[in-house]
Amino acid sequence: MLRARVDDAAEVDEVAAVVERLAVLLSAGVPASTAWRYLSEASDAPVLDAAATAAEHGTSVALAVDAATSPSIAPGRRRVEHPGDRVRGWAVLAAAWSVASESGAPLSATLRELGSSLRDEAHLRREIRTSLSAPAASARLVLALPLVALAFGSVLGFDTAGVLLGNPIGVLCLLLGLAFLAIARRWSASLARRAAAFDDDAGLELELLAIAMAGGASVERARACVASALAAHRIPPASGAAVAETISLAERAGAPLVDLLRAEARRHRRIARTEAATRGAALGVRLMLPLGACVLPAFVLLGVAPLLISVVTGTLGGAA
Repeated sequence: MLRARVDDAAEVDEVAAVVERLAVLLSAGVPASTAWRYLSEASDAPVLDAAATAAEHGTSVALAVDAATSPSIAPGRRRVEHPGDRVRGWAVLAAAWSVASESGAPLSATLRELGSSLRDEAHLRREIRTSLSAPAASARLVLALPLVALAFGSVLGFDTAGVLLGNPIGVLCLLLGLAFLAIARRWSASLARRAAAFDDDAGLELELLAIAMAGGASVERARACVASALAAHRIPPASGAAVAETISLAERAGAPLVDLLRAEARRHRRIARTEAATRGAALGVRLMLPLGACVLPAFVLLGVAPLLISVVTGTLGGAA
């Protein structure tokens, strides 16, 4: 069956709430260390306590956030990170905080922009989850039909279980039917995963570069700062060509680079949203492939064939 996905939108929303509260406290003149401590006292999240402790001791808040949200590993074992190992929003917050601290960008304005982009991402994740729920539920129902047909035959008085387990042809039908069901399940799950995937790093590099530029850094220093932050927090750079194109446009037109970078980041997020919505809408049609190619034969093998075999064997046995 298709498994329910973890509500990653709620996790991103949680990070967005922390970011927005930090922005409000900092804009009110609360020192960063005190702001982090206030948030840690209002929540039992270990990451907030780690960030507050780092801020109070003058160490890197970004590294503390990253360490607190990375998966723990046993001593002596190599770390292998998978997409679901940590909440991506914390990595984004750590990278943005690192860039702002290094470039001297105003933290309050930086966090407001970051909070808005995280809210957009959470909204997009919910839209994708909603668009996939109906086709996924239909797939689960259809995948169960061969087993329902098997049980229905037994209820009607046919010895379907005996045929599938005691007759050579029935055993072959059972093995083939289960194999078709396994293939359909894996195929459907693969289609659902591909439909649910989207570029959650869309526009992030552009947004971080805008933060660095807002702190007064040169283009070269800002790009180096962003590259360092992305590498430190294991976020793959994905907007290299867009960054170069936007910088070139700003130089030719004499337009403010920060505004152009943020506009381009918003455009990339809109494109990611459209592509994800398109894949979600197409999932219902694509699921017909495994359902038709695998579930229908499984239905015949597990539901119809045992009934026919039972009738034929019963008729021949009665004739004899």
